[in-house]
Amino acid sequence: MFNLQSPIPAYLVDKRNIIQLILFTAAFALIFINVYAPFGVDVWFNVSRWTLLLYSSIIILTGVLVVVISRIIMFKTRQQYKLKLWQYLVWVMAEVFFMGLFYTLYQILILDDTRFFPDLLVISVQNTALVLLLPYSVLWLYFSWVENKKKLELIGSSVTTEPTKGMIHFYDERGTLRFSIKAEHLMYLEAADNYIYIHYLDSSKPVRLLLRNNLKKLDEELIHTPLVRCHRSYMVNSNRVSLIRRNKEGLMLELDLPEKINIPVSKFYVGNVMQVFVKD
Repeated sequence: MFNLQSPIPAYLVDKRNIIQLILFTAAFALIFINVYAPFGVDVWFNVSRWTLLLYSSIIILTGVLVVVISRIIMFKTRQQYKLKLWQYLVWVMAEVFFMGLFYTLYQILILDDTRFFPDLLVISVQNTALVLLLPYSVLWLYFSWVENKKKLELIGSSVTTEPTKGMIHFYDERGTLRFSIKAEHLMYLEAADNYIYIHYLDSSKPVRLLLRNNLKKLDEELIHTPLVRCHRSYMVNSNRVSLIRRNKEGLMLELDLPEKINIPVSKFYVGNVMQVFVKD
């Protein structure tokens, strides 16, 4: 059973998946509009099928702009806030409404439809719900299947390549095991575009490794380790934190290392950080 208060799965706002969703939805809508002929498109049936396909393609491309703009805003919002499932569902309903409104205005202003506006809007929203919700549901199931498949492969690979107990394992964006580091030697992770710097101690000297991945993905994969997300660009080993202090910039984490290192805590992750240390 779905918990509407739980955060949405990360794969729903993954950039690659968003692009796939837009393309698949556009293709589905193009087929739908030619087969089912909603939104007054039947007025074109006195022209050739190729002309109808051209007109309907223009309608779909302009209508899908609503989804494109919406998903760009969602992607940007997800970088700052954790969207909950109920918020995502409301967002989708808003997409259905505004896309239905677009097609209603199209019918009135372009096709000179004389039907009563509220009646036309209801019909357009119903048709838009079919255009959007069917491909959305199919892709949600597909993305979930792909994600579960990756997790199973990850579990399988960790069983066959598990080096030593007490190690934290780092996989690249393709799910390939790249590094295994003793938990007590690990200091913090630092984001650098599409890469992560893994800072750790080697014979008491700080060194770093470069891993192609992102913190959002690692935050999910390393949930059962001492690593905790404290900033958009940082994760720290909570066992290495010796001091939490507040200054005019906000909270800072001081790591227990030969050379003191201060890691900032952003406002978004304050609760996340404090929950770890209060629990301890």
